[in-house]
Amino acid sequence: MIHLLLGPARAGSSRFLLSIWFILAFGAQCASAQNALPAPFTQFSFPAPESLAQAAPLDTIAPKSSSSLLSASSYPNAGVSWKTLPIHTLRDQKYVWLFPLDVARGHHLVPTISIVGVTAALIALDSHTEPYFARTTDFDRYTETFNGTFTGSFMAAVPVSLYVFGLARHDSYAQQTAILAGEAYADSAIPHVAIKVISRRYRPSAIPPNGNFSDTFFQSSTSVFGKGSSFPSGHAAGVFSIATVIARRYGDHRWVPWVAYGVAGVFAFSRVPSRSHFPSDVFLGAALGYTITRYDVFRGQ
Repeated sequence: MIHLLLGPARAGSSRFLLSIWFILAFGAQCASAQNALPAPFTQFSFPAPESLAQAAPLDTIAPKSSSSLLSASSYPNAGVSWKTLPIHTLRDQKYVWLFPLDVARGHHLVPTISIVGVTAALIALDSHTEPYFARTTDFDRYTETFNGTFTGSFMAAVPVSLYVFGLARHDSYAQQTAILAGEAYADSAIPHVAIKVISRRYRPSAIPPNGNFSDTFFQSSTSVFGKGSSFPSGHAAGVFSIATVIARRYGDHRWVPWVAYGVAGVFAFSRVPSRSHFPSDVFLGAALGYTITRYDVFRGQ
């Protein structure tokens, strides 16, 4: 199956990618197992996550601060299920689309200005960097391995594998992590599709190597789902949203965030030499995936 996804990629690359998948999907479970209490503490009784959910339902938790829309409620580990997924996603979207009001009130100014500034700088540089990627063959093996079909399948395989593994081990924390990954992916997908529909930016592959890379916005024909528009990168948004969930949920183990964000960076950058996206598209997509997950799915933590 892996050869079908990778096409011309060689067996060595296949083994490498399978190793990455194993690390992300099951490495978090190894980290979770290390959290087992030492023998001297087994005599004490701790409340189960289910009892915590009953004691403090998600919708009844008081806001930590009324001054910021993004910190309207804490997001506990319990209370996450397939039944609550739709309402949680809709609630997250409310905070996503009200974010400009939050900025207008003086909140999150530094990170917002930083992301906007870096994105603008990269857009200005796109016309200088893209001709290089249009001509070079240095990344051919890389782009063959990390093609769009494989990266999309990989993003789906990690939370699915984590959920199945959690079912097999009767690990509700792992199952909730997989559900949160799905919520984070949906939370980042909705805004990035909306931006694609508005920006209608040409993909780099639609422009000849000697073409004009400085006039790319509001030019392409785009479907209602954003297909055909380059800005921002949906793959980058998706992979960073999932990576952020895993990094946050298993962040007590230092290697987990490094691996999660490292793999996300490799996957996101693969969209540049394949000429599917400009560097600015990838940066904004990654920023959306991280910030929406960090401040909506995990707001208050």
